[in-house]
Amino acid sequence: MTDFLKLDSGKIEIQWNKKREKDSPTLIFLHEGLGCTGMWKDFPETVSKNTGCPSLIFSRFGYGSSDPCPVPWKINFMHKEALRVLPDIIKKTQINNYILVGHSDGGSIGIIFAGSPYAKGLKGLITLAAHVFCEQITKDCIQQAKINYKLGNLKKALEKYHGKNTDNAFWGWNNAWLNPKFINWNIEKYLDRIKVPMLAIQGKKDQYGTIKQIKSINAHVKHAETNVIAGLKHSPHLEQPQKILNIITGFIRRIDVL
Repeated sequence: MTDFLKLDSGKIEIQWNKKREKDSPTLIFLHEGLGCTGMWKDFPETVSKNTGCPSLIFSRFGYGSSDPCPVPWKINFMHKEALRVLPDIIKKTQINNYILVGHSDGGSIGIIFAGSPYAKGLKGLITLAAHVFCEQITKDCIQQAKINYKLGNLKKALEKYHGKNTDNAFWGWNNAWLNPKFINWNIEKYLDRIKVPMLAIQGKKDQYGTIKQIKSINAHVKHAETNVIAGLKHSPHLEQPQKILNIITGFIRRIDVL
C-alpha cells in the first residue's frame, strides 16, 4: 500500500511489502533513472514472498508522487541520493538490517552507499544494469530518449507513473547525463570499499551500457557474483522476471542472512 515518509528534505512516496519481522533483513529497492515505486511492477512483492524478507520501495524526490526535486540536477545527483537521502530513509524507517536492490541509476546509488561509511547494517548489495562509469553508448541512448520524449510517446508513457513530476523526473535525469562533464563520471573507487556480499546482473544486450560495466565490478569486487544474461536488455527483472527472481532468491539464501 502506498504511503508517504517525511524526511528532513521533504516527503517521499513509499510502499511496504510483507510484515516487518525482527530477524529478516529488509530489501530496499532503488529504482532506475526514469523509475518510481510503480514501475517496479510486482517484482519487489514477489521477491519478498520468495525470500520471506519485507521490502521497502520508494520514489526518489522528483519521481512518482514524491515531492519535486528542482532542476537542473548536478552531475553528482546519485552521490546526493546515496550519501544524504538514503541514510535519512533508513534512519526514519528504523531499519537496522537490510539488503539493497538497485536497478540502473539505483544500482549506482547502491554501490556508492555500500562503499561509504553509512553502510552500517547493510547485509548485501544486488545491482541490475548498474553503471560504474559513463560510456558513450549510454549518452547516445539518453540523447535518443530526449528525442522520444519531445517527439514520440515517451512523455505520455511516463505520465502514467509520474503525473505532475513527469517533466521534473525526465529533465532532471536527462540533462544531468547529457551534461558534457558527465563523461568523466566514475564511481569505481566505491567498489573497492564494498565488503558485503554483492550480486551484479546485466543483460548482454543492455542498450545503456556494455559488459565493461560488469567487468569493472568483477575487477574491483573480487567476491562479487556476476551474471551476464544473453538476450536481455536494460531491465532484466521485467524481461525475464522468473529467471532473475531465481538468481536473486538464491543469492539471498547463500549469503546466510535469513
